Amino acid sequence: MKKAGLIICLLLLIGCKSKTVSRDTEDLKIKKVASAEINSNQQSKAYELGKRVLETCNTSKFKPFNETEVTKSVMENTTEDRLTKTCQRFRQYYGSFIDLKLDGVYKTKQEVIYRYHALYSKKVANKELRVFVDENNLVSAIKSMDWDEKFDSKITE
Repeated sequence: MKKAGLIICLLLLIGCKSKTVSRDTEDLKIKKVASAEINSNQQSKAYELGKRVLETCNTSKFKPFNETEVTKSVMENTTEDRLTKTCQRFRQYYGSFIDLKLDGVYKTKQEVIYRYHALYSKKVANKELRVFVDENNLVSAIKSMDWDEKFDSKITE
């Protein structure tokens, strides 16, 4: 009986194939947006929402997003509990959040990426915040990561 179960499991494992997903390379291309082409209202929105998230670390108060600002998935994933955990780590390592400095605006086929240098009180902090805005002018993602010096070298003109 055990042998039969083992054989069935092996057949199932062998029979499972990973699906190949074909993506158009156009979807993956990132292009830098010229200063004259930047939508100032969208830029302001990206800055304010990004700053709101990081200022939570200083104030411990988060004003929840609404459906006119962010996508449903961002609203569901940006909870006070998750922010509190992240903020504890950030404050310990980087100090207090000061401000965001826009480093560049980039465009893919589906969204605009606002790349900010996040400024903290401790000089060891070298973080960036990327705010992704979709075609409906809603923030579709907010990502904090270590500063990537080589980011511009990945851009296609």
